[in-house]
Amino acid sequence: MKIHEYQAKGILKKFNVAVPEGHVAFSSEEARVIAEDLGGTVVVKAQIHAGGRGKGGGVKVVKNSKEADEVAGRMLGMNLVTHQTGPEGKVVKKVLVEQGLDIERELYVGIVLDREVSRLVMMASTEGGVEIEKVAAETPEKILKEWIDPATGLQAFQARKLAFGLGLKGDQLKNAIKFFISLYKAYVSIDASLAEINPLVVTRDGNVFALDAKINIDDNAMYRHADIVSLRDFDEEEPLEVEASKYNLNYIKLDGDVGCMVNGAGLAMATMDLIKLAGGEPANFLDVGGSASAETVENGFRIILGDPNVKAVLINIFGGIVRCDRVASGVVEAARKIGVDIPMIVRLEGTNAEEAGVILQESGLEFLIARSFKDAAEKVVQALN
Repeated sequence: MKIHEYQAKGILKKFNVAVPEGHVAFSSEEARVIAEDLGGTVVVKAQIHAGGRGKGGGVKVVKNSKEADEVAGRMLGMNLVTHQTGPEGKVVKKVLVEQGLDIERELYVGIVLDREVSRLVMMASTEGGVEIEKVAAETPEKILKEWIDPATGLQAFQARKLAFGLGLKGDQLKNAIKFFISLYKAYVSIDASLAEINPLVVTRDGNVFALDAKINIDDNAMYRHADIVSLRDFDEEEPLEVEASKYNLNYIKLDGDVGCMVNGAGLAMATMDLIKLAGGEPANFLDVGGSASAETVENGFRIILGDPNVKAVLINIFGGIVRCDRVASGVVEAARKIGVDIPMIVRLEGTNAEEAGVILQESGLEFLIARSFKDAAEKVVQALN
């Protein structure tokens, strides 16, 4: 689950991670009042679930409350396009107004799970304000890494090592060490899957602040964090993904035209690969789970067809826990109820696969039956053409 910058900073503040003073505004009038309270130079920042806001015109430094009012008025309601939103952009419905800082340096620090070693890794770099992916590709030697033992957590010597590696001294060094340790505690406590501070700024008086903050929460841990669940902003999420979550379906919308319904994440990934290999483009990732029922299949169908880009559907089910004949019955029932009018390619293998084939053939509906994985991918691409 993604949250906004102002929400991430609110969480970090609870764990004594230093963040600039600021508040969220939903109108230009609120922005003006907040700027008056803060006094002096302030920054107005569009709040959307995407990076690159500054380059898109979503971050502006203003000198007084009057300018804050004017800038917020222009920013609220604008369609902000960044490299992460895609060409369609996102509508700005709120802004963060926060104090300006006397910045000396911009750095980077982030925490993520390194799956290769099954440990969290804290990364730091002198290249603050630059996408970490670009730094990794062009100057990987500028990324410092400390892997964290889950039994002991981030140790002080590791935090010092990172701070020294960034060239910090004196008060800057002490404050950075405190910042890193507090950031780790916050990450673990809220079951985050990503924490990225870019930039992490060092001020001329030796303080260290999270000028920006991006935090994602592990969806599988949300049952432990009712307070964080309330931060979810459905306006920032893909509507079909929100709908799928209501039925516990693992759905992710993509840009292609082949709708995919598969049971099992691994099989779903392989299905998308085969579609691309055959010359097509998957329109979604959809894992209906290992115990797909007629109701599950119907909901999955409805969500897939809710994407106007979908021109054909590929159903690829391996019957292990779930029987293929049960899935076939669900497919037929859903297709009749919804009224599918695009090509449907079905590949069912495993338990009761033969019985499933009979159900599909005798349904009176125009299913294209695939006999193999490769055959299924080729048939769906041929159907599109």
